[in-house]
Formats: sequence, structure tokens, C-alpha cells
Amino acid sequence: MSTTTDPMDAQSEWWNSFAEMNEEFATALERNLDAQAAFTEAWMDSFDVTSGQEEMSDGMAGVMRAYETWMTAANESVETMADVMEGENVSAEQFRSIWLNAANQAFKDVMQTRAFAAATGQSVGSQMDLRQRVDDLVETSLHASGLPSEGDIEEVGERLVELERRQHAVEDRLDRILEALDAKE
Repeated sequence: MSTTTDPMDAQSEWWNSFAEMNEEFATALERNLDAQAAFTEAWMDSFDVTSGQEEMSDGMAGVMRAYETWMTAANESVETMADVMEGENVSAEQFRSIWLNAANQAFKDVMQTRAFAAATGQSVGSQMDLRQRVDDLVETSLHASGLPSEGDIEEVGERLVELERRQHAVEDRLDRILEALDAKE
């Protein structure tokens, strides 16, 4: 008993798997382009209005380099997909590598700008200001409750260290006086 496979079934199965892979590729490409658009939008929103023209120009240049990087990756993905359609064996790892390398390069393109440094500095400065306000509020709340703050405890610790230093100095003097008295006897 021989089993024969209908060539039409095999071709149909191949086309179905190809169409499914093509649909997954299109979905992945769309997600990556959406991520790039979201990144660009977030980057633009992060600029303070007070940023200088030079920083803004530098930042926009970085964003454009990042955009070009993403578009290059999109083109590489399309070319790789064309290779798949021509029957070449292409792994999912190759697609992943294209997009990981593009993401790394796009972040470098943006992070190396003066605008990114300025935005990071503004963010750190804002966080430090917020932390100081929170610390002040905590200290005020603790004092209002009759509890010591961290600053109070540090002050007590510093006073204790100073008292120990003075005590050692007094003990050293006393020892010298006692030795002098013993020497006279």
C-alpha cells in the first residue's frame, strides 16, 4: 500500500505557511515602526521649552539619525523577507538581530546629543529638587510629631564623637599629671 502526496496539497500548505509568516512579519514591522514613532514623540515631549536653539537642533539631528537607523532596519527586514519568499532559509534570529542592532544604534544616535545630556540634566535636577522638598516635608512632619529627624540624629552622633574626643584628651592629661606626681614621689 503506497501513500502518495498530492502536489497541490503540498503547494497549498507552503503558500499557507508563507502567508502566515508574511502576516507575522507585517505585524512585527508595524510594531517596530509604532515603537519608533512613540520613541520620537516621547523624545520631542521631553524637551523643555527653555532649551537652547543649538540643543534643539542637535536633538533633532539625533532624532533624524535614529529615524534613519529605524528605516534602514525596516528596509533590511523587507529585503530579508524577500529572501524568504525566494526560498532562502532565514531564521527568526536574523530578524531579531536586525531590530536589536537598530534599537541599539538609534539609542546611541539620540543619547550622544547635547540635547539628551541637557534633558537628562533637567530631569536629574528636577528629581533632586523633589527629593529635597520631600526631605524637608518629612523633617517638618517628624518635628511636629516630636520625633527626631535624620538630621537631628546625625547632630547627636557628631556631638557624641566630639565628647569622646574631649574625654580622651582629658584622660590623656590626667594620665600625664598622675605620671608626673608618681615621678616626684
